[in-house]
Amino acid sequence: MDELQLLTEADQRARDYLTGIGKRRVFPDAAALDQLTSFDELLPENGRNAAEVLELLDERGSPATVASNDPRYFGFVIGATLPAAAAAERLMLAWDQCASSFDGSPTAATIEGIAARWLLDVLNLPRESAVGFGTSATACTLVAIAAARRALLARKGWDFDGDGLIGAPEVRVVISETAHITVKKALRILGFGMKRILVAPVDSYGRIDPARLPALDALTILCLQAGEVNTGEFDPFPLLIPAAKAAGAWVHIDGAFGLWARASSKAPLTDGIDGADSWTTDGHKWLNTPYDGAMVICRDADALSVAMNSDAVYASASRDAQKNLTLEFSRRARGIPVWAALRSLGRAGVAGMVDRHCALAMRIAEGLRAAGYEVLNRVVINQVLVRAGTDAETMAICEAAQASGEVWFGSTVWQGQPAFRISVSSWRTQDEHADHLVQLLAALLERHRD
Repeated sequence: MDELQLLTEADQRARDYLTGIGKRRVFPDAAALDQLTSFDELLPENGRNAAEVLELLDERGSPATVASNDPRYFGFVIGATLPAAAAAERLMLAWDQCASSFDGSPTAATIEGIAARWLLDVLNLPRESAVGFGTSATACTLVAIAAARRALLARKGWDFDGDGLIGAPEVRVVISETAHITVKKALRILGFGMKRILVAPVDSYGRIDPARLPALDALTILCLQAGEVNTGEFDPFPLLIPAAKAAGAWVHIDGAFGLWARASSKAPLTDGIDGADSWTTDGHKWLNTPYDGAMVICRDADALSVAMNSDAVYASASRDAQKNLTLEFSRRARGIPVWAALRSLGRAGVAGMVDRHCALAMRIAEGLRAAGYEVLNRVVINQVLVRAGTDAETMAICEAAQASGEVWFGSTVWQGQPAFRISVSSWRTQDEHADHLVQLLAALLERHRD
């Protein structure tokens, strides 16, 4: 089988997989998981036929996948990939571009530049900002915090690139009591020391309480949230950001999914957020692009490009080349699926999708309340945080729902008690899928109370 035949076969298998959306189990059963042992073999001494490799991957791998591209998947704020973004990803694979700079791929550099401009437009963030298309909110947060620390030290006359951190003035970090683990991971990797990070207390909704915000100064990075991972709440930006800026602090926004509310009727939740210095958000969450696609946005374009610069004598590029805005040197053009999603949806389509998901979350919350569940959050966007009558009931119902194969969502802990978190973020999810979820959970609650 030659290259084109193999790719045709792969495309047919992919189409067959997509026709099963809405029909297969959302989480694989034990039999499908057992088949994964087929991959457990010694490295072949001699290479296998490519068609056989593809066959094994599909026949043993596909049945054991989690159907996150399914309208009944409600876990982890994972959006199904939009058709335009999926198609763009397939074409990108054929192009096989090293999208580090214009020299590596004029097409990628051009399209990613336009995607960056459109992103700032749809999110209504400062148009002078630099946008780097990275792998994840984790990596993009690391980039943003690294740029922030370097910029704050430069203001104090410290040469970070030349002298490093030994003997440098200490840059403090303030995070929310409910900060996402990826923010903590980025800070840990950057060497801030978890014992030295200041934690800001939160209110009952999970938002930083301005009255209890630790003191800030010109060597402080304040990390705020747009979309707390459990409740979906937003820190009070109009109160926090001006105070931070008056102190000379750098403000970073973790908006992995919540930042997209700014593109919808929920935009008032983000009032004042444009006063920050940097932001991170994912495309593979609420914009419904393929995985491995996130964005770091920095108001001071020079601060980002100098911190991430990777020019070499054999590979120099412009300030806004993606290799000078992200961690990666050799990279795929992650901004192209973002461009495809934005072009296929348009401003109205992005707003409509976000608004519809928020409405579906409210529909689910109302249905679960009527069924006898306790909804723990105000459901301000697409997150529904739920408990049954007891801890045991809550966990048992969550496990039963997952085992059913009809839906999937995850468990969590909120204010010391078990709960489960329902996230609505797939373009495929409609009213009937939300209603099916409610009906299933209502039946499970009745069963566990009998």
